[in-house]
Amino acid sequence: MSNISSLEELYADELKDLWSANDQMAKVLKKIAPKATHQKLKTILSNSQEGIAKHTEVLKELIEGLDQKVKKEHCRGMQGLVEEATKHTIDDAPEKGPVLDAAIIAQYQRMTHYGITGFGTVAAFAGALKRSEDKKALDTAVAEIARGDELMSELAEAAINVQAADKK
Repeated sequence: MSNISSLEELYADELKDLWSANDQMAKVLKKIAPKATHQKLKTILSNSQEGIAKHTEVLKELIEGLDQKVKKEHCRGMQGLVEEATKHTIDDAPEKGPVLDAAIIAQYQRMTHYGITGFGTVAAFAGALKRSEDKKALDTAVAEIARGDELMSELAEAAINVQAADKK
């Protein structure tokens, strides 16, 4: 972010940052997903990757609609979350099974919450800037991301965490 002096410029910068965040999350999920053992977790992770790709296309279209150069702004916030996810699910991961699945969900949700916050923020910016179509697209993305997070919470609470707690 450099010398931003208007909400329009901040909006564009945040969209570019989110694009980078999405790309980083997509890359790490490709590494993490094969480590999951619970079938429903595998399905949710696969669906999430499709959602990330869809939301990335939305971001690119919105950036293009601002007459901005369509390029990413490296997201250091997601970089840190990806490093943590890699540490806890790949480098220093529990053995394959419910404890690893619980770790995958925890890291997934941390990254997802970052996305919910980021997309929610730019949706609010779009509203303030009277960019109603942008706001609508971003609100839809927030709802979809939040639904994925809810599905993960339901799976964790109903199955994964219970199985992990039984593992001694």
